[in-house]
Amino acid sequence: MPAPELALSGLKIVDFSRFLPGAYASWIAADMGADVIRIEHPREIAKQEAMFGRDEDPAKAARRRARPTYSRNKRSLMINPGSTAARPVLEKLIAGADVLIEDYRPGVMAAMGLGFDALASLNPRLIYLSVSFAGQTGPLSGKAGHDPAALALAGALSRLNGLPTPSLPGLQVADVLTGAHATIALLLALQGRERSGRGSLIDVAMSDASMPLLLVGMGRHDDPADLPQLGAWHPKGGVWLCADGGYLCTTDMEPAYWQRFCDAVGKPEFAALQHNYAEHPRMHAELAALFLTRSRDEWHVLLSAADTQVMPVFSPAEALVHPHNRARGMVVEVPLEGQEQPLVQLGLPFQLGGMTTAKPRAAGAAGADNAAILHELGFDADELSANGAFSAERGA
Repeated sequence: MPAPELALSGLKIVDFSRFLPGAYASWIAADMGADVIRIEHPREIAKQEAMFGRDEDPAKAARRRARPTYSRNKRSLMINPGSTAARPVLEKLIAGADVLIEDYRPGVMAAMGLGFDALASLNPRLIYLSVSFAGQTGPLSGKAGHDPAALALAGALSRLNGLPTPSLPGLQVADVLTGAHATIALLLALQGRERSGRGSLIDVAMSDASMPLLLVGMGRHDDPADLPQLGAWHPKGGVWLCADGGYLCTTDMEPAYWQRFCDAVGKPEFAALQHNYAEHPRMHAELAALFLTRSRDEWHVLLSAADTQVMPVFSPAEALVHPHNRARGMVVEVPLEGQEQPLVQLGLPFQLGGMTTAKPRAAGAAGADNAAILHELGFDADELSANGAFSAERGA
């Protein structure tokens, strides 16, 4: 039997991304065998340290650097893309690449001479993936913003927590959605290039990628103003506080599951009241009081035995050790050179029959691969350094 293949083996990606959406797409590609080279601007490294702190202890610094799942299996070239000395290096690298990924504000790459038009002339087969807050066109195209603001622009933040008062999400919803859509677009562009022989510009906006969160509600109402009032309970499910302080999630919206749920909790009379809105406040109050009589795990056992749709609300720590998530390969341990404790990272959120993934390799320090990459390209690192290619102070 032939060895499993790496789906993207041989693909070369030059990755200018600094944040999760762009880095998500290059992570998927790197895990599937692509050679991903991160272009790390010394000024951006300093900016990240200013935002998130800096560890003086080398072991802690290495761990902080390598911890993000989306940083693994990539090589790092630390260079100032705005410096004149860096231009020949980047041009040679991009001329031989399949894909460029960037997440700067629209216009910044072009100002450095690295916009799509210039690079398409250099490499007509180049797929140029731009990820930004609001896209490359439109009235807000020049605006900067992070995850919650993208959700706000998309109309999703107003309903995300299910309550009348919006709040900041505790997870990076827009970032992950954008990364996933960027990955889809990238794979489609690669397939399109197989037919046309030409590269293309991909424009992925965080605000655009967040709007599919509205799909279900829009599919049920002609006027979005008619969406159900937030904060009002409906027997399609719930999140219930239990006796031990834990929470349980139920999603028994189909009639058969709702009947099972009502029978299992000792409220069979509720089955006929699923769509009786006048009764919902009373039913909700009684169920909330009922769930306070047993622990989260006791309710989980009882409702699972009745084959209802029930799941404990696990914390991230609980989810990372759960046997199902482990069995699915969603939690991987990545060795970190010189340290006994491996990094705990996430596996790819899909499985491809007949395909394998690259052996997980933790990210090294910024610029750890400079010597090897520059040697491959035929450049002298000392000469480039003397000309300011690696300085944060010179260039754009």
